[in-house]
Amino acid sequence: MKMYTKGGDKGKTSLIGGKRVNKGNLRVEAYGTTDEINSHVGLSICEVKKLKNSDTLVAELIEVQNYLFDCGTDLANVSDEMPFIITKEHIAWLEEKIDQHEEELPKIERFILPGGNEASCHLHVARTVTRRAERVVATLIKEEEEISSHAFKFLNRLSDYFFVVARVANHLGEEEEHFYERSQIVFH
Repeated sequence: MKMYTKGGDKGKTSLIGGKRVNKGNLRVEAYGTTDEINSHVGLSICEVKKLKNSDTLVAELIEVQNYLFDCGTDLANVSDEMPFIITKEHIAWLEEKIDQHEEELPKIERFILPGGNEASCHLHVARTVTRRAERVVATLIKEEEEISSHAFKFLNRLSDYFFVVARVANHLGEEEEHFYERSQIVFH
């Protein structure tokens, strides 16, 4: 099998279900941004592996990568015949991981600045790209495109997850967190 098909040479691509759309289509932007998140997670894993006691977090992030492929598939799916992959169980899994990690971390009341060690920095980039993906999907929903509601909720939880695991990476690396100096108390 050749890697290239030449099918997109005129600026079109196929969605799941066979519909051809312009590569600048908002749906293509949504699943393309999800792919971008996945690449940032891969880069994050390279850095997380350098931290002590990081095996569990690495395994979790690899699971997230698989879920991101599923989420991208759902965002590309306009077929009436193919069911969506992301379910409420995926969202519950993320919520469970967020809760577990928050129990292990020092409590915070104020916003923290993205930073710390390289693993944390990469996870914060993944978080912000996830927020961008959410905005694209929200626009698709506003335009009344049929989008998997679970995929949208998954992205929303995923950005929270990346915030928490960026903190975990700093904690594993014994890196101090820096607080936004003009932040009011926002977390209770």
